[in-house]
Amino acid sequence: MKRYMLKKNFRGLKKGTQFYLIAESEFIGVKEYVLRTRDLTTRVAVNDRELSGNFLLLN
Repeated sequence: MKRYMLKKNFRGLKKGTQFYLIAESEFIGVKEYVLRTRDLTTRVAVNDRELSGNFLLLN
């Protein structure tokens, strides 16, 4: 499962918060990603631009 971390504050979430990528979908060229925090309490749906601009892929 891919893990991401916030680069900067985003939608009321603090910089450094870690997320799991739960789902990714594409409809007519628009990609959407669903991420959940590590404790699985918060769900965030973002598009491709928001993912690349605000999140950092962790290995």
